[in-house]
Amino acid sequence: MMTKLPKEVAEYFPYSTVRPFQDEFIKTVFSAVENRCSVLIEGSNGLGKTISALSACLPTTIENDLKILYVARTHRQHDRVIEELKAICKKTPVSGISLRGRHEMCLNEFASRRTFDAKSLMEVCEMLKAKDRCPFYTNMEENTEDFLQVQQQITSHPCKASEIQKICRKKALCPYELIKASLSEFKVIALSYLYVFDPVIRTSFLKNLDTDFQKVILVVDEAHNLPDTAIEIASSGLSLFVLKQAEFEARKIENSSIASFAKLLRNELETIAASIDKETIIPPETLIDIIKKQGDITKPRDFFEHMHEVGSFIKRSLLAEGKTPRSYIHGMSEFMLKWLETLGDESFINIASTYMSREKTPTAKLEIVALDPSKITAPVFSSAYASVVMSGTLQPLEAYARITKLPENTVKHIAPSPFPKEHVLSVVCLGVTTAMEKRIPTMYQTIIKRVNEVVQNTHGNTGIFAASFGVLNALIAEGLAEALEKPLFRERRGMSSKANERMVSEFKAQAERGGAVFLGVQGGRTSEGVDFPGNQMNSVIIVGVPYAEPTPRVKAQIEYYEKCFPRLGREYGYILPAMKKASQAAGRPIRTLEDRGAIVFLDYRFATNYCRSFLPSWISKGLKILPDQDDVLAQEIQGFFKR
Repeated sequence: MMTKLPKEVAEYFPYSTVRPFQDEFIKTVFSAVENRCSVLIEGSNGLGKTISALSACLPTTIENDLKILYVARTHRQHDRVIEELKAICKKTPVSGISLRGRHEMCLNEFASRRTFDAKSLMEVCEMLKAKDRCPFYTNMEENTEDFLQVQQQITSHPCKASEIQKICRKKALCPYELIKASLSEFKVIALSYLYVFDPVIRTSFLKNLDTDFQKVILVVDEAHNLPDTAIEIASSGLSLFVLKQAEFEARKIENSSIASFAKLLRNELETIAASIDKETIIPPETLIDIIKKQGDITKPRDFFEHMHEVGSFIKRSLLAEGKTPRSYIHGMSEFMLKWLETLGDESFINIASTYMSREKTPTAKLEIVALDPSKITAPVFSSAYASVVMSGTLQPLEAYARITKLPENTVKHIAPSPFPKEHVLSVVCLGVTTAMEKRIPTMYQTIIKRVNEVVQNTHGNTGIFAASFGVLNALIAEGLAEALEKPLFRERRGMSSKANERMVSEFKAQAERGGAVFLGVQGGRTSEGVDFPGNQMNSVIIVGVPYAEPTPRVKAQIEYYEKCFPRLGREYGYILPAMKKASQAAGRPIRTLEDRGAIVFLDYRFATNYCRSFLPSWISKGLKILPDQDDVLAQEIQGFFKR
């Protein structure tokens, strides 16, 4: 079967056989990259996208002395890249590393035990180095032999960040500085989106990489997340808490003008918050006019720049005292400068919003919300040697390419699913929906009845992903837990990642103890970031279409896309994000070629041609539409698992 691969790729592909359609995926990527074109490619779980992308890109990488930057969201995905590189190295040596942030790598107790944001930690690190208060950094300079020996060790074969940290702990060397000094030696680097797509971080990173971005092949994994990530990078927020702290900080240094400004802005935000439900759009000029008139600030930009200088001075002073270099005045000034910079730019909106703090008290914030992800993604895609943009849920490809502004000559391809058809059951039940006007007790009772039909006929675990926490809570209120005969594990709003991981682990363990039920939300961390192979989730139930609440920002996003892409605004800004969430949740039980999984959509809207067109083809092709009758679903599930 290896003859299916181009001979250049065969030198790197480490396995004796290819999976169904994996060769097609590899050839598409190899051909595009070889011709210096980007490729937008959808491939379902189980296809082996990681090893396919690596082996397809390496021939061009080596031949043209390039580097591969493989971006993904989680440390687990980064480490997976290194695991595949280690397999490749059994055939052909290739260096590689999974990169983690300074906070995860730091061995210095003073820095690592404190909670710093990335920028503050960098400043603390610089202070510790300058004052010779970091033995791990000092050892790198003094024990040159150890440093060079470890550097040779980590650059001679693929290494995970955790492996480098372990080596450095034994040698008392700084793992972060060691990696930074060695970056130029690696051919493949697995890292988070921010290193590549955040303009400030990218500039710093490329200096350490010692190469131009035109010498980089970029691989974007789980690329369906990229538009939202780009929006987050380009957006900013300023909370009441920061304004209160900035005022306190200004009074402490006896700067009455900054203290008065912080108080004015806080009072204005509190007044707005008292008159709104959740959020409202603010004309940006209005706030500047208030600052000019009520704050008696004739030149806002000059004043904000002055605040920025004061904040920078405070941070430097704290550093010199060995304290955390945090200045709320500095944060406030950066936000206000961005407020001015985005004035008149229709790809941004300005919002005041209310929310619950971690302490469960009502509070508010000002936001600068980006509407155009391509402002972040286009500069990256246009400057890379080539980009491989891949995920299991990218359709329609043309929409994705437009939203992110991929180059015009980008190759677009959908790889067929490798799953045997008999391993997947996908059904839609008529007669149920979470459409707003239908959210009544009798509807939820019917949904619970259908859920029970699935749970009772699934031999292992069942996952339920609701359209929102509102729907999830309504199911609980209508007696879901009492109706089930298996243990229920429930995701909660605001749950910490550690608590969620613990709960998911306990749920998975129930697979061999008679099974359990997991209840979460579509678009949540579990519905997109956790795999459930084997019996860890045999059936998955999608309750409702997760359309966003029609808030001012959602409406603004639709309107912005409508201006950019006439007649497609609602599809791009409202329909597609919802269907991506549903598709991601639906794919949780089908992770390997051996898995068998039932996917049940409890909302008649998934049966419409319009919604079906946005589902991955491996789900939509065999989609069965079931009538609104009791026990029909139960028979389908029972028959599927018996086969």
